[in-house]
Amino acid sequence: MPRQSLKPLLSRGRCLVAPGVFDLLSTHILNQHGAEATYMTGFGVVASCLGLPDAGIATYTEMVDRARRIAEFSKAPLIADADTGYGGLLNVRHTVRGYEAAGVAAIQLEDQEFPKKCGHTPGRRVIPLADMVRKIEVAADSRSSADFLIIARTDSRTSLGLDEALKRAEAYAKAGADILFVESPETEAEMEQIGRSFHQPLLANMVDGGMTPMLTRDRLAELGFQIVIYPAAGFLATASALDRMYGHIAATGSSLGAPVPVFDFNKLTEIMGFPDIHAFESRWGTNR
Repeated sequence: MPRQSLKPLLSRGRCLVAPGVFDLLSTHILNQHGAEATYMTGFGVVASCLGLPDAGIATYTEMVDRARRIAEFSKAPLIADADTGYGGLLNVRHTVRGYEAAGVAAIQLEDQEFPKKCGHTPGRRVIPLADMVRKIEVAADSRSSADFLIIARTDSRTSLGLDEALKRAEAYAKAGADILFVESPETEAEMEQIGRSFHQPLLANMVDGGMTPMLTRDRLAELGFQIVIYPAAGFLATASALDRMYGHIAATGSSLGAPVPVFDFNKLTEIMGFPDIHAFESRWGTNR
């Protein structure tokens, strides 16, 4: 079962915010701010782990290993991207069991064809509705604890329209999904329609620069959403800072006068656990 459950948070009746993390450093930094939940972004993990696009290249083994490490260090329940379940029905069962054993609180499965593509990008194609229904049924049946939640994502809005996306989300709910995720609605009116259509908890994906309007948590709650994820905010901010810092060093030969603030080194060593190392060395004399 998950190390921490999302269920108590969802029962509070307010929109839950889950910023995206992509490695262990971003997880430690997020912990400092008392996050309600943590979201493991597939785009960010694939970029940081493999240096490649989020296009179905990462394997189950690579993703579940990163999920296990993030779940170990996250102080908040972890929602983890699991793409399409990495194959057929047997793969879905294996994925659900692996993510649950890794300590994840909720697994996100999507109805794209394999190889999948990152959400909010063009050319995404979906599998037949009946095939995804079976995946959700298998996913729900494969977990050992009802505290481990199944998030069913449909990418059909972009290629097949909102009506098809709503139809699919309804079918996934009946198949056993705990949370519904209609990816890439393109207007606030569409998001309002999604919110009116379901009784199950709904997830909104706020991607800076994406297809969906960026709305506040309060507005999303008004529209009927119970969870909002910010998968890209962290790695986009990191990429911007790195780009400016490395460009400055390349241009001047020094980090002096850098155009971005630099995180305090002593604070970072504290966050990463060096005081415990120093205490151990002091007690056992290993630094002599």
